[in-house]
Amino acid sequence: MTRLFKLRNLVSDIVLRRPHACHVERRLQSPSFVNHGPRWIRNISTTSKCFKKEDDDDFVEVPRPKRPIDEPFERAVKIFTHDIRSIYDKTQPPLLDFSAHVDILVIGGGILGSAIAYFIKERTPRTGVSLMVVDKDQSFSKSATAMSVGGLRHHFTLKENVEMARYGAEFLRTVPQKLACDGSPPPDIQYHPYGFLQLADVDQAQELQESFLIQKELGCHVELLTSERLKDKFPWINTDGVELACLGMESEGWFDAWALHFGLKRKSVFHGAEYVQAEVVGFDFEESTTVVAGADAFDRHEKAQRAILKTPSGEMKTVDFAYCIIAAGHESGNIAEMARMGRREGMMSVPLPVEPRRRHVYCIHAPNGPGIDCPFVADTSGIYFRREGYAGHFVTGKAGPVSDDPKVVANLEVDYNYFNDTIMPALAHRVPGFNNVKLNSAWTGLYDYNTFDQSGIIGPHNHQPHMYFACGFSGHGIQQAPAVARATMELLLDGEFRTLDLSRIHFERFLVGKEIKETIVN
Repeated sequence: MTRLFKLRNLVSDIVLRRPHACHVERRLQSPSFVNHGPRWIRNISTTSKCFKKEDDDDFVEVPRPKRPIDEPFERAVKIFTHDIRSIYDKTQPPLLDFSAHVDILVIGGGILGSAIAYFIKERTPRTGVSLMVVDKDQSFSKSATAMSVGGLRHHFTLKENVEMARYGAEFLRTVPQKLACDGSPPPDIQYHPYGFLQLADVDQAQELQESFLIQKELGCHVELLTSERLKDKFPWINTDGVELACLGMESEGWFDAWALHFGLKRKSVFHGAEYVQAEVVGFDFEESTTVVAGADAFDRHEKAQRAILKTPSGEMKTVDFAYCIIAAGHESGNIAEMARMGRREGMMSVPLPVEPRRRHVYCIHAPNGPGIDCPFVADTSGIYFRREGYAGHFVTGKAGPVSDDPKVVANLEVDYNYFNDTIMPALAHRVPGFNNVKLNSAWTGLYDYNTFDQSGIIGPHNHQPHMYFACGFSGHGIQQAPAVARATMELLLDGEFRTLDLSRIHFERFLVGKEIKETIVN
């Protein structure tokens, strides 16, 4: 009996030290957080309200759901009983529970969210900063990552995009070492550095020359080709209408974005990241006296203190956080709106300009198409194609969104007329070998599109400095995910960019109306 009471006291003590939804006060464990935001996180029940997104696209004030809390001994018995049953019954489902209090909450578990989790947890392993990744679909079957063709290029007009793409290629080469886990082989990302060929007509030639000079300045191995030189190098290309071409000869091509995503997520979990399947439906706000931009020193303002999650079973729970990173892809704009961005005065009147856009991808078989020397090709018309294996299979589509009509965007059915009327004529014109083509399969997906200047968004909100962004890359976020994640980690843990200076693509540019426009968006 004495041993039983000792066990009871021991287990209860362990459970009491676990974070609950009230009466918990804990200091951030990493000393690198000292100069950033509040050093204490308080997770207590309040009477404040939150904004919750409804089906009719309105926000209404709703009471904050209270997280049910078991009596400590009852909770200990529940955990102990579940652990004993799991020993004898391997099919025993896990307890549907997750942390009520984390240092960093990442909203969005796609390749950007998982890359951020990987870089932060690699530097602060299990005993360091607590991090949770929330996504409503843990299969990620509808995410932009799963729908991506995995293009890797340096052809951009912004220096920041070129530098991020270069680091992305460097990271891909080291995936076998970085993403290997004990007892499991590293992910096979099918990295194919066969080059990237950007074609330009008369109107696009000046822009391509500028991009070429930026790439050369940053050390990229690229070659500028006239139409005659292009024909000599790739005889299977019809050069009609091509004024110039730029060929990336190193660290450009394509890879398996899904395999990279899997590897990043697995390594993040290995280092202690917590993945939760739930939908963010709102935020809970509390008054704060922390000095922020756009407010007087002693003004009180409301800050998002906790996220309200809806589990697959329909249960509503909350998670307190010190920092929140919005990396939810095409849904990032809606998440920011839940946090009252674009719905208040002053700096909070400016919304996050990220919207979903639809894109079609088609898989074709062309027995007379280009051979093994075929790079990733981006045509003057916006059509792109690349090889898929070595048996005459290709992946093709068109850069840029199909439509910005909300009704069209919501429809994820494949438009085969778009292939017949738009894709196929352009393909057959550029490569005569594509005249004999069979359409094997196709899919449609959404990606995040920055309607302001088509460039990515990195860093904190000026008025809500504990809310960070990593979104809006307008179709090229897959290849830049490692660089974006590393930069976000540096901002959080070091307070500044240490490797690449990405301060120009901060949220602040929306407040002052300054475009940092990327014109080559594929």
